[in-house]
Order: sequence, then C-alpha cells, then structure tokens
Amino acid sequence: MATFSEVRELLKRVARTDDGDTTSDSETATDAGSATGDEVATDGGTTRSGDGAVDGEPRTDDEVATDGGEVKTDGGVQQSDGGLRATLEDRVGEDFLESAPFWLPPALLVGLFVYGAVLWNAVISLTDYEGFDDPDYFDLDFDMYVQALTSSQVIDAGVNTLVLMIGFTVVALVFGLLIAVVVDRNIRFENTFRTIYLLPMSLSFVVTAQFWLWMYDYDGVLNNSLGLLGLGPFEFIGNQQIVLASVVFALVWQFSGYTMVVYLAALRAIPTEHFEAARVDGASVVKMYWRVIVPQLKSATVSASVVLMVFSLKAFDFLFALVGGYRPPNGADILATKMVREAFQNQNWAYGSAIAILLFLMALSVIGPYLYYEYTNDNL
Repeated sequence: MATFSEVRELLKRVARTDDGDTTSDSETATDAGSATGDEVATDGGTTRSGDGAVDGEPRTDDEVATDGGEVKTDGGVQQSDGGLRATLEDRVGEDFLESAPFWLPPALLVGLFVYGAVLWNAVISLTDYEGFDDPDYFDLDFDMYVQALTSSQVIDAGVNTLVLMIGFTVVALVFGLLIAVVVDRNIRFENTFRTIYLLPMSLSFVVTAQFWLWMYDYDGVLNNSLGLLGLGPFEFIGNQQIVLASVVFALVWQFSGYTMVVYLAALRAIPTEHFEAARVDGASVVKMYWRVIVPQLKSATVSASVVLMVFSLKAFDFLFALVGGYRPPNGADILATKMVREAFQNQNWAYGSAIAILLFLMALSVIGPYLYYEYTNDNL
C-alpha cells in the first residue's frame, strides 16, 4: 500500500507535467499568486524564508517578522508590536520609564501625605466635626464655610492676611532691589555686605521673633534709640494700630537679603553692553537703572514675589513665638492663627478645616498664575 508521502509526491509530479514545469523532483515552487516570498523545499523537509534563513540553521541576531505582526527574537520570546511598554515609551519617553524607580516612590508618598491630607481636610470641613465626637461623613454641607465667610473675626483675619502679604512682599522687593543695586556698583567689601544682608535669611521664624521681641520691648533697643531723637516710647506689640506694621518690618529684615540675592543674580546676568549703551546716551545712574535695567528684572521680580507671598502665608510660627500663644493682638490676627486657635484650642475641627481650605485657596491663587506664567514662557 502506498504511503501518504508517496501519494502526495505523485500528485505534485502530475501537476508539474500538466503545467509544463521542468523543475526537478526535489524542489517545488509555490503558486505565484499566493507566494509571499518564501521558498519551500519538499525533499529535505526544510523551509527557507525569503530572507534566506533556513530552519535548523543558527539564526542571526536580526528579528524575523511574521505575517501576524509579531516578532520573534533570538531568544525565542514573542512580543507584540503594540505592547504596553512600547505604548508608554511612545507617549512619555524611554527616560521617563527608566527613571520611574527614583521618582515614583517619593511621588506616591507626597501624594498620600500631602495632597491626600489636603483632600481629607476638605472632607472634614464639610462635616460638623468638633470635640471628641466622630465625624459624620454621610452628612456633608457647606455650613462651616458660610459660618467662616460671615464671621467678622475671620473677615478681619483675612484682611490682615492680605495686608501682611502685600505689604511685606512690596517692601521686601524694594529693599532688596536697592541693596542689590548698591552692591552691583562694585563697592568695597562687597562679599562682606552680601553676607551681612543674607545672614537673617538663615534664621528661623522663631529666632527672628525672639530677636525682634527684644528689640520691640518697651525698654528695648529700638525705643531707646528713638528716645535719642525725642520720639517714643512705643508699644510696638501691644498697640493694635502699629502691630501689623511691626510684624511686616521684622519679616522684611529677615527676607530682604533673599530678594537682594535674586536681584543681584539677575543684574549680573544683564549684558554689559546695555549699561554702556545707556552711559553713551548720557543717562544718569538713576535713569539708567529705572528705564533700562529694572524693566529687564521682570522674571526675577515674579519669582521673588511668589516666594515672599507664600512665606507671608506661613507666618503662624513667627506670630506664635512673638506673642507666646495662639492669640496675637487683634491687629495682627491672620487666618493661620485663627485656624490653629479654632482647631486646637476650641476643638472646632470642621470650622478650623474650613478656614484652612480658605487659606489653601489663597495660596493656590498665588502659585497658580505663576505656574501658568512659567508654562507660557516654556520654563516648565
């Protein structure tokens, strides 16, 4: 009885005879209409692809593509062209994925303990949580926000916060710019002056508060100095009319060195040709800086302003150390001190959380436009 292989071979010989094919019995070519570039040798049982690779022979390192859109590497592992890793690399880049072990863990921690805490605080502000009772997360409303926005104490604290933020920022920028211009004039002992002006920046709010508490004392250095001029003495902390100005002055003393460094770096980055062109045009020193140099300090001014505003919103520890408690004088009560007093002294957790969210929105209103400004200038 003839075997299956013999019958198949006989049929192939008959087909070649009918077509007038003169090829040898040991090699068969597939039909031209259905060929894909591969040759099939029947006598040896081997298959030869269009690129010359033969089964049973060692493959090269090059990958061979099949009709199914898959690739087989030299290790025999099949991978899809549209894999997840390839898709992510196309969207975010290969460096982004390779650096994930370094930035992903801290990003998750920050997301949990910072933004997660902000979100939880926002949820608490919608409850009536107070004292040692458990908050009811199924009965959420905006009553605490209505109470805060209609409270005269919160409104006064908000106004004081805005005055502190704007006054402190403007005065610190002006002082810092003036000091930077003086230092930029190549004065003697420039490094010494820079160190002296920048040194207060290294102090904490608590140390600064204790220093100025001693300076503002009724029998302190400042009142004694003013007495030589026939002025004073003044109650810098006890007088609610001037206490906020006293706080602003103390904070300016601490942060004017920072603005000086920011402006000085920006001044040193301006090409010398701009100064020389102004001098050739006959501009005085004041006009040269006011009309030519200062307009080029816009980026430095924006950056320093954002930092100063954020620090002014974080002035709770300065006021706490200055007055020794949660209750500063009425003229210096800001949202931060009001928030802490309601939450930790009166145990009105939901009310304090609502004030905290208002303070957060105020900070976001400062940082948000800055980030948009940097994004539009391709700095992010």
